Amino acid sequence: MCCVLNSERSKFNLFAFSDIMENNPVYGPFFGVMGASAAMIFSAFGAAYGTARSGVGIAHMAVMKPGLIMKCIIPVVMAGIIAIYGLYSSLDRWPPNEGYTPFKGFMHFGAGLSVGLSGLAAGFAIGVVGDAGVRGTASQRDSLLE
Repeated sequence: MCCVLNSERSKFNLFAFSDIMENNPVYGPFFGVMGASAAMIFSAFGAAYGTARSGVGIAHMAVMKPGLIMKCIIPVVMAGIIAIYGLYSSLDRWPPNEGYTPFKGFMHFGAGLSVGLSGLAAGFAIGVVGDAGVRGTASQRDSLLE
């Protein structure tokens, strides 16, 4: 049981804490933090996959044409930007202000999930397309990048 100390009489007031918690339950910020965590975690997973998959394509291409390594690094940079989007969207809503209601928590949870899962899907797409694009660039005879 939680209590709030009343400064006037130095006694515990059991009703003051329940009045505070009635308007703003404790689970509201929990869902907000879970949304921010989901945005960071899923975006980081997508960025890691995109970076790894594009890096494999660059390693394959470097065997055939080593002069194109720095020119074909764009998919790796694009995949890394995905994690920055997730980090920004999660830190955009913090610190929470007074009166953090469960509605705000649920909205931030949904926003974090949508940003995080979009980052995960974008990381997969960048990885696949970047790998194929870099390998295709290496297999061309006449390239404008050389």
